[in-house]
Amino acid sequence: MFRTALRNVLAHKARLLMTVLAVMLGVAFVSGTLVFTNTISQAYQKSSAKGFDQVDVAVTAKYQDSEGDKVGKTPELTQALLDKAGKVPGAASATGVVTGFTAIADKDGKLLGGGWQSEGGNYWGTKDARYPLVSGHAPSGKGEILIDSKTAERAGYKVGDTVRVSVDGPVLTPRVSGIFTTDDGNVAAGGSLALFDTPTAQALFGKKGAYDEIDVKAAAGTSQTALRAALDQALPSKLVETSTGKQLADDQAQEISSSMSGLKQALLVFAGIALFVGTFIIANTFTMLVAQRTRELALLRAVGASRRQITRSVLIEAFVVGTVAGVTGLVAGVGIGAGLRSLLGSFGASVPDGPLVVTPGTVVAALAVGIVITVLAAWLPGRRAAKIPPVAAMSSVHAKATTRSLVLRNTLGALFSAAGVAVVLAATTMDADAAEGPMGLGAVLLIIGVFILTPLLSRPLIAAAAPVLRVFGVSGKLARQNSVRNPRRTAATASALMIGLTLITGMTVMAGSLQTSIDKMASSAIRADYVVSMANRSPLSPDVAKKIAADSDVTASSPLRNAVSRVDGRTEFLTGVNGSAITELTDLEVADGAFKVGGSQVVVDQDRAKDYGWKAGSQFTVHYEDGKAQKLTVAGVYEGNDMLNGIMIDNSVLTPHLSDASDMQVMVKTADGASDSVKDRLEKALGSNPAIKVQDKQDISNDIAKMFTTMLNMLYGLLGMAVIVAVLGVINTLAMSVFERSQEIGMLRAIGLDRSAVKRMVRLESLVISLFGGVLGIGLGVFFGWAAGELLGTKMATYELVLPWGRMTVFLLLAAVVGILAALWPARRAARLNMLTAIKAE
Repeated sequence: MFRTALRNVLAHKARLLMTVLAVMLGVAFVSGTLVFTNTISQAYQKSSAKGFDQVDVAVTAKYQDSEGDKVGKTPELTQALLDKAGKVPGAASATGVVTGFTAIADKDGKLLGGGWQSEGGNYWGTKDARYPLVSGHAPSGKGEILIDSKTAERAGYKVGDTVRVSVDGPVLTPRVSGIFTTDDGNVAAGGSLALFDTPTAQALFGKKGAYDEIDVKAAAGTSQTALRAALDQALPSKLVETSTGKQLADDQAQEISSSMSGLKQALLVFAGIALFVGTFIIANTFTMLVAQRTRELALLRAVGASRRQITRSVLIEAFVVGTVAGVTGLVAGVGIGAGLRSLLGSFGASVPDGPLVVTPGTVVAALAVGIVITVLAAWLPGRRAAKIPPVAAMSSVHAKATTRSLVLRNTLGALFSAAGVAVVLAATTMDADAAEGPMGLGAVLLIIGVFILTPLLSRPLIAAAAPVLRVFGVSGKLARQNSVRNPRRTAATASALMIGLTLITGMTVMAGSLQTSIDKMASSAIRADYVVSMANRSPLSPDVAKKIAADSDVTASSPLRNAVSRVDGRTEFLTGVNGSAITELTDLEVADGAFKVGGSQVVVDQDRAKDYGWKAGSQFTVHYEDGKAQKLTVAGVYEGNDMLNGIMIDNSVLTPHLSDASDMQVMVKTADGASDSVKDRLEKALGSNPAIKVQDKQDISNDIAKMFTTMLNMLYGLLGMAVIVAVLGVINTLAMSVFERSQEIGMLRAIGLDRSAVKRMVRLESLVISLFGGVLGIGLGVFFGWAAGELLGTKMATYELVLPWGRMTVFLLLAAVVGILAALWPARRAARLNMLTAIKAE
């Protein structure tokens, strides 16, 4: 039986090619994901580990938890603590570390690195071992700065050049005193690192006379563990905590691994979808191969082969196919992993140097996935073949499914579908956080149910296309009959495309609805013409709000200043605003009382009012971070949203209690309204700072739209793999169907059907099957998009369902294009059949 199985694989290698390709693509996706994430993770881990070479023990401040009316805070690492750490037995030296956001502009004034990985710090003394100088000298005073070598190379800076930098808003123009090298992972990933002398860094980052961390170097002969023990004994344990360099490197490696695991899991989910779609192709292929070899299998049974041997022979064929697909998929996956790494560079993100990582686990996973998926998908056709009695097989009595099996299938499909719909509908009534599991379960049940019911659904839906097909005459009529001749085969072929389009449509519905809802939120909640913020959403200096308020074109402005406090023993964040201007800048609906902010009067959003039992006129005591308390009165309760919410208090009341005031954004209204000229004037008033964004409501909406569009395009690309696999499935099914119907096609040719009509028949059959899958996929996608939107609506008051009719039409046309393209080769093959040879075929 083993030799028989191998002979069958070699005899049908052309027919199995599409199956191998489908499985290979899925395996390549899996192995490529593992190679890519392992390579990136290891490169970052090695790079970050080098960054701890100069750190034997790190001392950091221990956060003091909130307790009672006391606001929690992080104590300062003072110069006294630094001096004490440096004198601990076994310590060779102690370095004070200061860090913060520092944006660097290129020579054209544009922000380098997008701002998200733009860091700044301090250079210790005149020779800092952490940052070896390539050229120049250590910085001194506010007028000098060091920049890393990669940033200098990208921007074309050299020693002596003047650069534009920003820490929290105002533009600084220091001179480059030197260029250094670093193993910092952010720099390796395309970010930038700027260094000031220590006093300047402390002043710029709001750490006057204090540090973010103290790095202690061990003396010769002293281990990291021994040094840490000595520091623990010498320093106050209530204020600081210590970590060894090895521990920090291990924690960083774990953090990198965890961050990469999310990406890995996401990519593997899409690989799983592609493989799931591939199972339809495998099952279809082996079902058709078994059907074509019915008499051969019956003869084997007649001469003594057992049912188990018949099943085993089919599974051996699947094992060989899976092994070939697994090996080729692994090779392709290594190439995909290398390609993805190179692709990062084209998007402006570089990766630390390191070899391509192909672990034994990746090899085992690739082979296991290829073999297991193929064998499992082929098991049912093999089992079905073994159950056919030899006499029945020889007379083809088995060809049609029994009424009992069809009733059982339809009943099972109806039960699964009903259960899926019921669970999804029930999930839409739950809390959003609790509904994720039931929603996912319901979606799986419904997809399984629809797949089981697809043979039943195919007849009425394909029959609906009959009027259109009649236009194509005999070819159209034959195409419709061929499409419903074997409903199970049609169902399996269409379902592969259905799954991909379900996911694509569902995500498109959600993304479009969210974008519309956010546009609505911005237009309904904000009256301000502009919102000013840092490019990376870090805090703004209060000087920015002062400069804006001083502009002659500005009629009203308000910084949004965040501060932590304690209310009724709970931590609560306050939002400081300009009480006299906030009503001109916002348009929030008031549910109770009046929107008045000033003195002891505040406004609160409905959620907090409900939590605390407040209403207009209620009074409560707030405890500020400086320990002082004040009684406040709720003037009004408003309907908050994701952009504006919380307790709003006047800045004149809040600011005196803050040790380091900073703003998250500034809202601005101008005399001339929003226009390009006004925007340009505001940007110039702020020093044409590349780190500051001046956005009107449309800019804010476009920013969010860009994020959704980028994410959606990435998901389209990932799901494109499933669509490609589905296309291979259509090609495979049609090609084998043509082979199966060779005699019939020969007879049609003999009685007058010309080659072009044969081609048209196969193309129309493919088109009908693909459109059938497209209609099911789009229908399910809209349902899932609606259900997910119902959950989002509980958290977003402005959410409304928006059906993207244009895109759904494009998706349906895409399904049609898939059908036409997939039929090119099978149609050509059918038309080229020799009619006499085909008629004589068995």
